[in-house]
Amino acid sequence: MAAAPKSVIILGGGTAGWMTANLLHRRWADQGTQISLIESKDIGIIGVGEGSTPQLKAFFDEIGVAEAEWMPRCNATYKAGIEFTGWSDRPGFERYFHPFPTEVDDFTQGQFFYATLARRSGRDVPAHPDPFFLPTRIAREALAPIAPANFPFFVSYGYHFDAHLIGEFLRELGTKRGIAHVEARIASVELDDGGNVAALLADDGRRFEADFFVDASGFRAAIIEGALGEPHRPFAENLFNDRAVVAPTPHGPGPIHPCTRSTAKSAGWIWHIPLINRVGNGYVYSSRYIDDDAAADELRTHLGLSEDAEVRHLKMKCGRIERSWVKNCLAVGLAQGFLEPLEATALHIVLATVKGFLDAWDKDDREGFNATIARRYEGIRDYLVCHYRTALRSDTEYWRDATRMDALSDSLKGVITAWFTRADLREEVLHQGIAGYYGPASWHCMLAGYGNFPDDAKLTQPGPDIAPIDMAEVERFVSGCAMNFPTHAEALGRLAEAA
Repeated sequence: MAAAPKSVIILGGGTAGWMTANLLHRRWADQGTQISLIESKDIGIIGVGEGSTPQLKAFFDEIGVAEAEWMPRCNATYKAGIEFTGWSDRPGFERYFHPFPTEVDDFTQGQFFYATLARRSGRDVPAHPDPFFLPTRIAREALAPIAPANFPFFVSYGYHFDAHLIGEFLRELGTKRGIAHVEARIASVELDDGGNVAALLADDGRRFEADFFVDASGFRAAIIEGALGEPHRPFAENLFNDRAVVAPTPHGPGPIHPCTRSTAKSAGWIWHIPLINRVGNGYVYSSRYIDDDAAADELRTHLGLSEDAEVRHLKMKCGRIERSWVKNCLAVGLAQGFLEPLEATALHIVLATVKGFLDAWDKDDREGFNATIARRYEGIRDYLVCHYRTALRSDTEYWRDATRMDALSDSLKGVITAWFTRADLREEVLHQGIAGYYGPASWHCMLAGYGNFPDDAKLTQPGPDIAPIDMAEVERFVSGCAMNFPTHAEALGRLAEAA
C-alpha cells in the first residue's frame, strides 16, 4: 500500500468539500496526514441539490454518524424514491415511481419483468411498475422506509436535506475531529517545474503548501481546469438543460411523503423536495427553448405563487472533466463534473470518487481510477438521457427534439434496442456491466412507466403461452409488507426526540 500524503489541502467547502475532508481524515488521520480545507465566506455554494440516493446513508455509516445526530439539524426527511409526473401523455401512464431497491423486491420484480416482456410482445397484461414495488407503496402512503427489527429484509433509502445546513454540520464534525478549517480567498495556483500543484496563493498574500490537493471549488474548477488545464467534456448534445430557477414554498395540508417529485413542463421539469420546514422547488430547463423570465413565470404558475414572488436563477454546465485525478490533484463535486439533478446523483458521485480514489491510491492505479470514474459519469448520463429520449410527449419543440435525439451512446442504443425488440432487458444490462449505475429494475421502471408498449388497439389477450400474473396476490404481498413500516411523521418524530 502506498504511504499516505503528509498533507492535503481541499479548496472549497459545501457538502462535496466537507464530505471529502471527512472521508480522507477517516482513512489517513492515523497515518499522520494533516487535512486542511480552505474556503471563502464570500463565495457561496450552489445549494440546489437537496436530495440523495441511498449512498448518502453509506457515507454517514462510514464516518460513524447516526441519523439522529444530523437529520434534525439539517431539516432532513426520508426518501424512498422519485415520482415522475407528466413525462408521458399515454393514458394510464401519466406518472410512475422509481423505487430505491429493497430485498422484498426479489419476490415481485421477476413477475414485473415478465409482465413487461409479455406486453412488449403485444399481450394485454398489466405492466405498470407501481403495483410491484414496496417503496412505491411506502411513498404513496406517507410511511418511512425504516424497517423495524422484526422485518428481515434490507430496505435502502435516501434523504432530502438542506444543502447549506448539511455543509455546516459536516464542517463542525470535521473540525472537531481534527480537520483544519482556513478562511481565505484563493487568487492563484502555483505549479512546480514538473507541473504539479505546489501551493495555493491567497489574495492577502498567504501561501498554502501541501503534498496533495483536492479541487472542490465548484464550477470554477480553479485547480483542475484553471491551473492544470484538464479539458472539460460537455454533455450538451444530449442533456439540453443548462438553467434552473428555484423557489421554496411552505408545506401544504397533509403528511410529508418520503419521495422527490419530478413534474415535466414545457422546456424541462420541476422538482419538489419536502424538508421538515419547507418544500424545495426548482425548474430545470434549457435556455435554447425558453428564456429565464418565462421559466420563472412557469414555475410561479405551477406553484401558485404571485407574479412578483422572489425566485433565484442558476446556471448549470452539464459535463465532466476528462480525468478526475491529474498530477497531485483530485477534483470532486462541481469541479469534477455535473449531471442535472434528475436522479439526485451529485453526492453519490462524490462518495464513489473519494472511496475509489483512496483504493486507487493504495494500489497506485491512477489510470484505472480515472477510467472507472469516467465510465460512471457516462453510465449515469445514459440513464438520464433515456428519460428524455423515451418519454412519450411531443407537445412542445423541447420535447419533440428530446424524444428524437440521435446523439446516443452505443450502450444506450443497446438498452433501447433490447426493449423495443422484445429482448431480455435484464440480460442486456448485466451483459453491458452497467448494473452498478442503474440496475435492471430501474431501466424497466422507466421504460414501462412511460408506457413504451404497443398501442392498446394492437394488444391481444394472453393465451396459454403466457403465465398468468395474480395481481391480487401481488397487492396482498406488497400491502402486507407495508404494514410493518411506521408513518413518516412517526419516524421523524423519534429522530427529533433522540437528537
